Amino acid sequence: MTKSLIAAGLLTALATSAIAHSTLEQAEVAAGATTKITLRVPHGCNGQATHTVELRLPDGFYAAKPMPKAGWTLETETAEYATPYEMHGHTMTEGVQKVTWSGGNLEDGWYDEFTVRGTVGRDVAPDTVLYFPAVQICADGTADWTDTSGSHDVPNPAPKLTVTAAEMHAGHGHGGHGDKAGEITLGDLTLSGGFSRATLPNAPVAGGFMTIVNNGDGDDRLVAASSPASGRTEIHEMKMENDVMKMRELADGLPIPAGATVKLQPGGYHIMFMQIEEPFVEGETVNATLTFEKAGEVTVPLAIGAPNARSGGHGDHSGHSGMAKE
Repeated sequence: MTKSLIAAGLLTALATSAIAHSTLEQAEVAAGATTKITLRVPHGCNGQATHTVELRLPDGFYAAKPMPKAGWTLETETAEYATPYEMHGHTMTEGVQKVTWSGGNLEDGWYDEFTVRGTVGRDVAPDTVLYFPAVQICADGTADWTDTSGSHDVPNPAPKLTVTAAEMHAGHGHGGHGDKAGEITLGDLTLSGGFSRATLPNAPVAGGFMTIVNNGDGDDRLVAASSPASGRTEIHEMKMENDVMKMRELADGLPIPAGATVKLQPGGYHIMFMQIEEPFVEGETVNATLTFEKAGEVTVPLAIGAPNARSGGHGDHSGHSGMAKE
């Protein structure tokens, strides 16, 4: 009985120790994805309250934007990236690599979270472990979570996550492939120029745009769309009726005739993201999964441009939507 109680006590102590580590809410993230990294802080420093939290960002995590917290002072440190990052045709050579929240009062018996939003480089290899060393600073000491060895035996493991394969490589889609950068081939269809627009805070909707070319001899139809960024996603059309611009859902989908080019663009056909929870931020990317009647399903990354963007950097798509025979 005594041995059993001792063993149980040791197991409990080990479990408590594991739970007590500062960790990330996220365990995995796809290469190329824009995501939130949330540091979970479960206690203070040997009973003392935490007044400062420092978080270092690893190479491979780019375009970072920390979330401010009420009652805390937010500071960032910028430095050159060890590996430059390509974002929408621009080479990013530096960015935020350390975030500090200070002046707070997180009691030892309380719990809180600290969040940074950023993008994992598309070239980061699957199974790569990204470490986010963190330090809590208290009145008379620190809680140090900075060991990046990956060992399970160290008392201060750094928070980490594992990179998975990219959902969409440049020019490649689920079930399809591309011959040119930025193009996705799905059966007889070629999709290109995907983009969206930045939205204002609390805006409930956003639009998605692209060009779809049907290279086959048979008609197809875009019948559904979805996105993790919106509560509901629909296929819409805007057009003039009696000198009034009206928008309607295409309940039966959008026809993609054989040999035709169909443009989804501002003022015409478009993907409508509805019930969005967070603003679309210029420079980031939103994914839209499209389902075609014949060609099947594909996930398309849409580069988020300015609020008045007319294209995704693949030419001018201004004007009303339409279908044109090649």
